[in-house]
Amino acid sequence: MVETMHRRQFMGAAALGGLAVGLPAASWAADDFTGLANMAKDAQPIGADEHKVRLAKATQLLRANDMDALLIEPGASLIYFTGVHWWRSERLTAAVLTREGEVAIVTPFFEEPSVRESLGVEAEVLVWNEDENPLAVVAAWLGKRGLSKGRIGIEETVRYFAVDGLKKAMPDVTVVNGAPVVRGCRMIKSAAEIALMSLATDITMAAYRYTAPRVEAGMTPADIGAIMNGATRALGGEPEFALVLLGEASAYPHGSGKPQMVRPGEVVLMDCGCNVHGYQSDISRSWVHGTASARQRQVWDQMREGQRVAFAAAQLGTPAGAVDDAVRAYYEGLGYGPGYKLPGTSHRTGHGIGLDGHEPVNLVRGETTALAPGMCFSNEPGIYIPGEFGIRLEDCFHMTGAGPKWFSEPPTSIDEPIG
Repeated sequence: MVETMHRRQFMGAAALGGLAVGLPAASWAADDFTGLANMAKDAQPIGADEHKVRLAKATQLLRANDMDALLIEPGASLIYFTGVHWWRSERLTAAVLTREGEVAIVTPFFEEPSVRESLGVEAEVLVWNEDENPLAVVAAWLGKRGLSKGRIGIEETVRYFAVDGLKKAMPDVTVVNGAPVVRGCRMIKSAAEIALMSLATDITMAAYRYTAPRVEAGMTPADIGAIMNGATRALGGEPEFALVLLGEASAYPHGSGKPQMVRPGEVVLMDCGCNVHGYQSDISRSWVHGTASARQRQVWDQMREGQRVAFAAAQLGTPAGAVDDAVRAYYEGLGYGPGYKLPGTSHRTGHGIGLDGHEPVNLVRGETTALAPGMCFSNEPGIYIPGEFGIRLEDCFHMTGAGPKWFSEPPTSIDEPIG
């Protein structure tokens, strides 16, 4: 993607790049992934009918939150509401949604044909030339609808220059946070979204089952990541990340830039995900290459129980932060922490997931949003012991009318670490 990499992707790239230089080529180089069938060949992307439902809900939420319109830049939210796949640059492309259900896409004149290719809703396409101000185009369109003094919601990732430009072009508008509208829609996944996330999960799990038996002593993160990503593609998923942490590096959630290789008796931690039609999976597995020590087994079992505690706490109506609280209470009883201190879990128990790998809301201390059907989260309360090793198991779940349901079932033993 043209967008800046997330920290996990950056650290994964750092770990994968530059460490295989001068090392012998591993056997995976000749692997053509024969026998792996495309699991996503019949998967259907989100269609026009679902986009209409999304826009209708956005309209309702705009009214409920006393907003007249919503401004969105390229990214997952633009895809979610309009289907438009685009990138962010100094040349503004954006969408404007009104409380009356009208949609406009503003884009450079020379980009219009390309933008229309993925447009999945009825919308007016407003173009601007290089010597024109795109926010003036937005202002004129809103002004024609009597909104020159309206309340305009801003999707929370929109860049400052666009917000500043809108305020200058429309000095009498009131700019407000559009998160209640965007989150109110995107946090609750539909059956079609759940199905795509389930398929992405199944592909990642199949890729793990292909990759794990092929991990050999002497391999680097780059070697292992290449197998995982190759298998993911062969299975029909688009790889999002393949973070591989070996030995002591597993004690640091996003790894280390120090050279690493697989060694007997040391931890292999993999954190991998893919997408199917944009919807993501995110799964972590940890095991020991060779024979695990008693301490490694103990920490693995404790972490797996922490994951179970989180799942049990994730009940309908429960504040999201209470899930994190439950895990920390359990870990503190084992002598970890307290809180986010190490050894223990230095990060939140989980994050929202969907079109973005990380999206609101999170399973983190103080989060008051109540869990509701359709919400999707990761569950990954890893245990990290600086200078030694870390164990992270990560499986995602979604909330149903009967409570939480796994996308992927967690493994039950360090001896059967994939599941």
